[in-house]
Amino acid sequence: MEMSANKAAYRRVLLKISGEALGGESGRGIDFDFLKSVCGAVMDCVKGGAQVAITVGGGNFWRGVKDGGGKMERTRADQMGMMATVMNCLALQDCFIQLGQPARVMTMIGVGPVAELYEHDRAIRHLEKGRVVIFGCGTGSPYFSTDTAAVLKGVEIGADVVLMAKNIDGVYSADPHTDPTAVRYDEIAYDEILGKHLGVVDSTAACMGRDNAMPLMLFRLSPEDIRRVIGGEKAGTMVR
Repeated sequence: MEMSANKAAYRRVLLKISGEALGGESGRGIDFDFLKSVCGAVMDCVKGGAQVAITVGGGNFWRGVKDGGGKMERTRADQMGMMATVMNCLALQDCFIQLGQPARVMTMIGVGPVAELYEHDRAIRHLEKGRVVIFGCGTGSPYFSTDTAAVLKGVEIGADVVLMAKNIDGVYSADPHTDPTAVRYDEIAYDEILGKHLGVVDSTAACMGRDNAMPLMLFRLSPEDIRRVIGGEKAGTMVR
Protein backbone atom coordinates (compact mmCIF):
# COMPACT_ATOMS: atom_id res chain seq x y z
CA MET A 1 0.00 0.00 0.00
CA GLU A 2 1.38 3.40 -1.04
CA MET A 3 0.28 6.63 0.58
CA SER A 4 -1.27 9.05 -1.86
CA ALA A 5 0.03 12.62 -2.09
CA ASN A 6 -2.79 14.10 0.03
CA LYS A 7 -2.66 11.53 2.82
CA ALA A 8 0.13 12.71 5.16
CA ALA A 9 -1.49 14.17 8.29
CA TYR A 10 1.71 15.74 9.60
CA ARG A 11 4.12 18.23 8.04
CA ARG A 12 7.17 16.94 9.94
CA VAL A 13 7.61 13.88 12.15
CA LEU A 14 10.35 12.32 14.24
CA LEU A 15 10.15 8.54 13.99
CA LYS A 16 11.98 6.54 16.66
CA ILE A 17 12.86 2.99 15.57
CA SER A 18 14.16 0.52 18.13
CA GLY A 19 17.30 -1.39 17.25
CA GLU A 20 15.84 -4.66 18.56
CA ALA A 21 12.91 -4.31 16.14
CA LEU A 22 15.31 -4.08 13.18
CA GLY A 23 16.75 -7.42 14.27
CA GLY A 24 13.50 -9.20 13.44
CA GLU A 25 12.37 -12.15 15.54
CA SER A 26 15.80 -12.69 17.09
CA GLY A 27 16.23 -9.02 17.99
CA ARG A 28 19.89 -9.25 17.00
CA GLY A 29 21.70 -8.13 13.85
CA ILE A 30 19.63 -6.81 10.94
CA ASP A 31 16.66 -8.45 9.23
CA PHE A 32 17.16 -6.95 5.76
CA ASP A 33 13.74 -7.93 4.43
CA PHE A 34 12.07 -6.18 7.36
CA LEU A 35 14.42 -3.21 7.01
CA LYS A 36 13.42 -2.83 3.36
CA SER A 37 9.72 -2.95 4.20
CA VAL A 38 10.15 -0.26 6.88
CA CYS A 39 12.13 2.00 4.54
CA GLY A 40 9.52 1.49 1.84
CA ALA A 41 6.77 2.63 4.21
CA VAL A 42 8.75 5.73 5.20
CA MET A 43 9.41 6.49 1.53
CA ASP A 44 5.66 6.32 0.82
CA CYS A 45 5.06 8.83 3.62
CA VAL A 46 7.64 11.22 2.17
CA LYS A 47 5.87 10.94 -1.18
CA GLY A 48 2.65 11.72 0.68
CA GLY A 49 4.06 15.05 1.83
CA ALA A 50 5.64 14.32 5.22
CA GLN A 51 9.14 15.39 6.21
CA VAL A 52 10.56 12.40 8.11
CA ALA A 53 13.49 12.32 10.51
CA ILE A 54 14.48 9.08 12.24
CA THR A 55 16.23 8.38 15.51
CA VAL A 56 17.36 4.77 15.70
CA GLY A 57 18.44 2.66 18.65
CA GLY A 58 21.30 0.18 18.72
CA GLY A 59 20.03 -2.65 20.93
CA ASN A 60 20.27 -5.22 18.17
CA PHE A 61 24.05 -4.89 18.45
CA TRP A 62 24.78 -3.51 21.92
CA ARG A 63 22.54 -2.25 24.73
CA GLY A 64 24.94 -0.01 26.61
CA VAL A 65 24.99 -0.59 30.33
CA LYS A 66 22.66 -3.61 30.05
CA ASP A 67 25.15 -5.54 27.92
CA GLY A 68 28.06 -4.16 29.93
CA GLY A 69 26.64 -6.15 32.85
CA GLY A 70 28.60 -4.27 35.48
CA LYS A 71 31.87 -5.39 33.88
CA MET A 72 32.45 -2.08 32.06
CA GLU A 73 32.56 1.52 33.13
CA ARG A 74 29.15 3.04 32.33
CA THR A 75 30.36 5.86 30.09
CA ARG A 76 32.31 3.53 27.78
CA ALA A 77 29.48 1.01 27.68
CA ASP A 78 27.09 3.76 26.61
CA GLN A 79 29.57 5.04 24.02
CA MET A 80 29.64 1.55 22.52
CA GLY A 81 25.86 1.78 22.33
CA MET A 82 26.19 5.07 20.43
CA MET A 83 28.44 3.34 17.89
CA ALA A 84 25.87 0.56 17.53
CA THR A 85 23.26 3.14 16.50
CA VAL A 86 25.59 4.34 13.73
CA MET A 87 25.64 0.84 12.20
CA ASN A 88 21.84 0.89 12.07
CA CYS A 89 21.85 4.41 10.62
CA LEU A 90 24.12 3.32 7.76
CA ALA A 91 21.97 0.26 7.07
CA LEU A 92 18.86 2.46 6.89
CA GLN A 93 20.60 5.00 4.65
CA ASP A 94 21.82 2.30 2.27
CA CYS A 95 18.35 0.81 2.03
CA PHE A 96 16.73 4.18 1.35
CA ILE A 97 19.24 4.95 -1.39
CA GLN A 98 18.66 1.56 -3.02
CA LEU A 99 14.94 2.38 -3.08
CA GLY A 100 15.61 5.78 -4.64
CA GLN A 101 14.90 7.87 -1.53
CA PRO A 102 17.60 10.46 -0.66
CA ALA A 103 18.76 10.11 2.96
CA ARG A 104 21.41 11.64 5.18
CA VAL A 105 22.96 10.35 8.39
CA MET A 106 23.74 12.94 11.06
CA THR A 107 25.42 11.99 14.33
CA MET A 108 25.71 13.76 17.67
CA ILE A 109 29.43 12.93 17.92
CA GLY A 110 31.96 13.05 15.10
CA VAL A 111 32.56 9.82 13.16
CA GLY A 112 34.75 11.24 10.40
CA PRO A 113 33.71 10.49 6.82
CA VAL A 114 30.95 8.05 7.85
CA ALA A 115 28.29 10.68 8.59
CA GLU A 116 27.65 14.40 8.92
CA LEU A 117 28.08 15.95 12.34
CA TYR A 118 24.65 17.17 13.43
CA GLU A 119 23.93 20.83 12.76
CA HIS A 120 20.39 22.09 13.26
CA ASP A 121 19.97 24.33 10.22
CA ARG A 122 21.49 21.76 7.89
CA ALA A 123 19.15 19.06 9.20
CA ILE A 124 16.16 21.31 8.51
CA ARG A 125 17.40 22.01 4.97
CA HIS A 126 17.73 18.28 4.30
CA LEU A 127 14.15 17.72 5.47
CA GLU A 128 12.79 20.59 3.41
CA LYS A 129 14.49 19.12 0.32
CA GLY A 130 12.66 15.82 0.80
CA ARG A 131 15.54 13.88 2.30
CA VAL A 132 15.07 11.47 5.19
CA VAL A 133 17.40 12.49 8.01
CA ILE A 134 18.66 9.66 10.23
CA PHE A 135 20.04 10.69 13.62
CA GLY A 136 22.67 8.50 15.28
CA CYS A 137 24.60 8.42 18.57
CA GLY A 138 21.59 9.20 20.74
CA THR A 139 22.05 12.52 22.54
CA GLY A 140 25.83 12.26 22.23
CA SER A 141 26.13 11.80 25.99
CA PRO A 142 26.12 8.72 28.24
CA TYR A 143 23.29 8.05 30.71
CA PHE A 144 20.59 9.06 28.21
CA SER A 145 18.44 6.62 26.25
CA THR A 146 17.57 6.85 22.57
CA ASP A 147 13.95 7.45 23.70
CA THR A 148 15.18 10.68 25.26
CA ALA A 149 17.21 11.44 22.13
CA ALA A 150 14.08 10.99 20.00
CA VAL A 151 12.00 13.45 22.03
CA LEU A 152 14.91 15.90 22.19
CA LYS A 153 15.41 15.84 18.42
CA GLY A 154 11.67 16.04 17.81
CA VAL A 155 11.50 19.22 19.88
CA GLU A 156 14.67 20.61 18.31
CA ILE A 157 13.60 20.18 14.67
CA GLY A 158 10.06 21.40 15.31
CA ALA A 159 8.33 18.09 14.64
CA ASP A 160 4.54 17.97 14.90
CA VAL A 161 4.71 14.63 16.72
CA VAL A 162 7.20 12.03 17.91
CA LEU A 163 6.28 8.56 16.65
CA MET A 164 7.86 5.93 18.87
CA ALA A 165 7.86 2.53 17.14
CA LYS A 166 8.65 -0.26 19.59
CA ASN A 167 8.01 -3.97 20.08
CA ILE A 168 4.75 -3.24 21.93
CA ASP A 169 1.56 -1.73 20.50
CA GLY A 170 0.95 1.00 23.04
CA VAL A 171 1.01 2.02 26.69
CA TYR A 172 -0.59 -0.47 29.09
CA SER A 173 -1.72 -0.23 32.71
CA ALA A 174 0.75 -3.03 33.49
CA ASP A 175 3.14 -5.30 31.62
CA PRO A 176 0.86 -7.20 29.20
CA HIS A 177 3.40 -10.03 28.96
CA THR A 178 3.02 -10.85 32.66
CA ASP A 179 -0.39 -9.41 33.58
CA PRO A 180 -3.35 -10.70 31.51
CA THR A 181 -5.59 -7.99 33.00
CA ALA A 182 -3.43 -5.16 31.62
CA VAL A 183 -5.43 -2.59 29.65
CA ARG A 184 -4.09 -0.57 26.74
CA TYR A 185 -4.70 3.16 26.81
CA ASP A 186 -5.89 4.95 23.67
CA GLU A 187 -4.64 8.23 25.12
CA ILE A 188 -2.74 9.12 28.29
CA ALA A 189 -1.05 12.14 29.85
CA TYR A 190 2.68 12.33 30.47
CA ASP A 191 1.97 13.01 34.15
CA GLU A 192 0.05 9.74 34.39
CA ILE A 193 2.92 7.79 32.83
CA LEU A 194 5.29 9.35 35.34
CA GLY A 195 2.96 9.04 38.31
CA LYS A 196 2.14 5.37 37.66
CA HIS A 197 5.75 4.50 36.74
CA LEU A 198 4.68 3.03 33.39
CA GLY A 199 8.10 2.14 32.00
CA VAL A 200 7.25 1.98 28.31
CA VAL A 201 8.93 5.40 27.88
CA ASP A 202 11.79 6.38 30.16
CA SER A 203 11.14 9.16 32.65
CA THR A 204 13.59 11.65 31.12
CA ALA A 205 11.89 11.33 27.72
CA ALA A 206 8.46 11.70 29.35
CA CYS A 207 9.51 14.83 31.26
CA MET A 208 10.97 16.40 28.14
CA GLY A 209 7.85 15.64 26.12
CA ARG A 210 5.61 17.05 28.85
CA ASP A 211 7.65 20.19 29.43
CA ASN A 212 7.75 20.98 25.70
CA ALA A 213 4.14 20.01 24.92
CA MET A 214 5.30 17.44 22.37
CA PRO A 215 2.64 14.87 21.38
CA LEU A 216 3.98 11.32 21.25
CA MET A 217 2.38 8.29 19.61
CA LEU A 218 3.67 4.94 20.81
CA PHE A 219 2.90 1.98 18.54
CA ARG A 220 4.24 -1.35 17.34
CA LEU A 221 6.84 -1.10 14.58
CA SER A 222 5.37 -2.38 11.32
CA PRO A 223 5.34 -0.90 7.81
CA GLU A 224 1.55 -0.79 7.79
CA ASP A 225 1.36 1.08 11.10
CA ILE A 226 3.99 3.61 10.02
CA ARG A 227 1.77 4.49 7.05
CA ARG A 228 -1.35 4.54 9.22
CA VAL A 229 0.12 6.75 11.94
CA ILE A 230 1.68 9.30 9.57
CA GLY A 231 -1.61 9.24 7.68
CA GLY A 232 -3.34 10.40 10.86
CA GLU A 233 -4.82 7.13 12.15
CA LYS A 234 -4.40 5.87 15.69
CA ALA A 235 -2.44 2.64 15.86
CA GLY A 236 -1.28 2.75 19.46
CA THR A 237 -1.37 5.17 22.38
CA MET A 238 -1.24 8.96 22.06
CA VAL A 239 0.64 10.63 24.90
CA ARG A 240 -0.03 14.34 25.52
